[in-house]
Amino acid sequence: MTLTAAGAQTAWTTASASWITGQLTVDSSKSYSVSSTIAGATGFLVAKQEGSKLQSVDKMDVSTVDAANRTIAMADAAIATVDGQRARYGALQSRFENAVTNLQTTSDNLTASKSRIQDADFATETANLSRSQILQQAGTAMVAQANQLPQGVLALLR
Repeated sequence: MTLTAAGAQTAWTTASASWITGQLTVDSSKSYSVSSTIAGATGFLVAKQEGSKLQSVDKMDVSTVDAANRTIAMADAAIATVDGQRARYGALQSRFENAVTNLQTTSDNLTASKSRIQDADFATETANLSRSQILQQAGTAMVAQANQLPQGVLALLR
């Protein structure tokens, strides 16, 4: 990163020894840190290394314009974080709903297949029952005719 002072002719790099005074405000919804790799550098980069600090709602201050702007920035960052989480959870919920719908469709298809198989088995068994009943009735009729044959012969012989 190269910092340039307003109105300065050169940028502050490792090769130059410029002074930059002022305030640097870093806003991020993620964490960050500020440090220096310039050997022998003085100033806020080396003397005071800073990192991000979490702010809670009870620490928000709106007593000055700057404080109110920082509070708004914190609220915006919190809203952005919540929106990001909602998007992640919404996508996850959508995947779960699709999986449930897919499983429900599979279950319905299996139930319908089982019903068709049972219906086909019922029709087959009904046909087999009818066939067995016809064969039984035919057998009974044959036995009745066979029993009448000797009586007919005896009647002829008398």
